[in-house]
Amino acid sequence: MRLPRLRPSRRLPGPRSLAGQLFAMQVVLVAAVVLGCAVFAYVSAGRQAEETARRQATAAATAVADSPAVVAAARTKDPTAALQPYSERLRRDAGVDFVVVMAPDGTRWTHPEPSAIGGKYLGHIGPALRGETFAETHMGVLGPSVRVVAPVRDPGRGGRITALVSSGITVATIGQQLRDQVLAPAGVAAAALALGGLGTYVVNARLRRHTHGMNAAELARMYDYHEAALHAVREGLLMLDGAGRVALINDGGRELLGLTGDAVGRPVAALGLPEPLTGALLAPGPTVDALHLTGERVLVVNSAPVSGGQRRGRVVTLRDHTELQALSGELDSVRGFAEALRSQAHEAANRLHTVVSLIELGRAEEAVTFATAELELAQALTDRVVGAVAEPVLAALLLGKAAQANEHGVELVLTEDSRIDDGVIPPDLPARDLVTVLGNLVDNALDAAAPPQGHGDPPQVRVTARADGGELLLCVVDNGPGIAADTTEEVFRRGWSTKGCDIEKPAAGARGLGLALVGQAVRRHGGTIRLDRGPEGGARFTVRLPLRAAEGVPR
Repeated sequence: MRLPRLRPSRRLPGPRSLAGQLFAMQVVLVAAVVLGCAVFAYVSAGRQAEETARRQATAAATAVADSPAVVAAARTKDPTAALQPYSERLRRDAGVDFVVVMAPDGTRWTHPEPSAIGGKYLGHIGPALRGETFAETHMGVLGPSVRVVAPVRDPGRGGRITALVSSGITVATIGQQLRDQVLAPAGVAAAALALGGLGTYVVNARLRRHTHGMNAAELARMYDYHEAALHAVREGLLMLDGAGRVALINDGGRELLGLTGDAVGRPVAALGLPEPLTGALLAPGPTVDALHLTGERVLVVNSAPVSGGQRRGRVVTLRDHTELQALSGELDSVRGFAEALRSQAHEAANRLHTVVSLIELGRAEEAVTFATAELELAQALTDRVVGAVAEPVLAALLLGKAAQANEHGVELVLTEDSRIDDGVIPPDLPARDLVTVLGNLVDNALDAAAPPQGHGDPPQVRVTARADGGELLLCVVDNGPGIAADTTEEVFRRGWSTKGCDIEKPAAGARGLGLALVGQAVRRHGGTIRLDRGPEGGARFTVRLPLRAAEGVPR
């Protein structure tokens, strides 16, 4: 059994695009306007033609009625012989279709059709017999016509009405004149309709390109999704026009950039952002995962120009990298601790083998002396750090950095005046920020003081951590080569590094970010940071952080 062949269902046509709908509406509107104007012009021209014909007939009728020759012919027994040539000549000269001279009883004396002479006039003559000149439209021998009837008065008979004159133009003649007059406006109307349709098509073709052929429902739905996406996305989204002004920004972008008020329409350069970040937002080329600092955040910036044949602007996305950067710093510290523990385990194994060998050689006293000397040295450093710094996070950081410095051949010294008692650091000064500040300063100092040095002094880094007078003082001094005086302001900008990082390429790796994070953390808590020359020629970083919330400083 053969199965019936299925026919594909016909797809229902969807709604026309917005450009198509506007095109149809505009064409109908233009056609209605043009046709309305054409009809108005036709009606006006018809009325004007009829009024012109009436005035023309009135002039001809009154001229005949006032002619002495007509008065004289009306006195004769055969008025037709004198009046027929006269009326025909006047009809041709006046441009009317007929001039009829008749007796007061309506008997025609003249007519363009000779056969109609002697017949009764087809029309009204009552008002003319009363001495009035009137106009009417009536059916006559030549067809319907617009005619004027005037009385002929005989002055010799006391103004008696001795004859009547009717002059008129047929409706057919008026229609032909009207067609001749309307032909030119009709051509103009057709040309206007064609030009209007062509202009509408060009405008709507451009609109179709800009709306990508979507209809009104699709555009409305896209706008709703667009608004919902802007408010739902937690990442920052920033759109710039070709002039570098903010065309659109979502809630996440306002929060990440710290903008208040309406930023739409403002130039990026006027938003008060750091100069490197402003340069990245206005850069002509694409930007991929570039790290930039604001007053309180570390942002990952990605940007790309809007595709098109002209410079339309840029789209920028912003991600908050602050927490991840802090975790990365802590991870680096943990790695340092692990490396220090590995080094200490290796050294401990060497010392243990040395002690065992001394015992096997029968030098027990020397083995005890060697072992206790190493234990006393390690314990002295631990007791010194723990006794001076009661904050456990800072104490652990300093012990780890001491082991790391020892591995790199640098002596880390905690000054005698260091003192941080337990409970002095308030909760609004988190330990994470202290690790960021002190850890990055010590790391830079270790890199600067690491051998080989240009002088003969042993490499050394001196750390001061003191809580006194309502503020926390953190001072890190090294005896390295120091920092040039002309780069003092550049040190805390992203991209500057003691490790030879290229300032012009700050996105290359994580170099050049530590001191920038230090400056950011210090400013966030209302503190100050100062860089000057140390007593031994190296660099000295001095950080002062208030231990009580400063008025007007956000926590």
